[in-house]
Amino acid sequence: MRIRLAAAFLLSTVLAAPSVFAQANPRGTARATVGDASVSIEYGRPSLKGRDMLGMAQDGMVWRLGADQSTTLTTSADLNFGGVEIAAGSYSLFARKAGDGWVLLVNSQTGQWGTEHDPSMDIAEIPLMVHAGQAREQFTVVMGASGNEGMVHFEWGATVLMATFTAG
Repeated sequence: MRIRLAAAFLLSTVLAAPSVFAQANPRGTARATVGDASVSIEYGRPSLKGRDMLGMAQDGMVWRLGADQSTTLTTSADLNFGGVEIAAGSYSLFARKAGDGWVLLVNSQTGQWGTEHDPSMDIAEIPLMVHAGQAREQFTVVMGASGNEGMVHFEWGATVLMATFTAG
């Protein structure tokens, strides 16, 4: 009886607090001020460790854009990604492999574990430009701004996934 109670307690502790045990990668934050908007992306930073993660992706695969807890975009103003409007607020970001390219998925659910993507909560799909870049062992998000125009790069291995946007 004691063994079963101890096992039940241990199991309930592990299930109730997955981030305590599973948040194995460092977290990073990219920030930019675009016009009057404060924009940030908080994400997990996995390392390649000899893999080619983006090159191995199959068509239709959804990736959490990082590791561990979902990647979160927070913006203080509305953003426009080439005609796709994103209202001020916080969102989870995912990417879906689409043929030779990638699509950024903006999801209204936040705080979930990164692999818990609910497509019914996607509010926008934004085509990403794909470029060759400087080799990055650790997944990195880079943001920049010039006036009301902003850009975001998702860099891993020798691949850069990029989107531009405006604020306001």
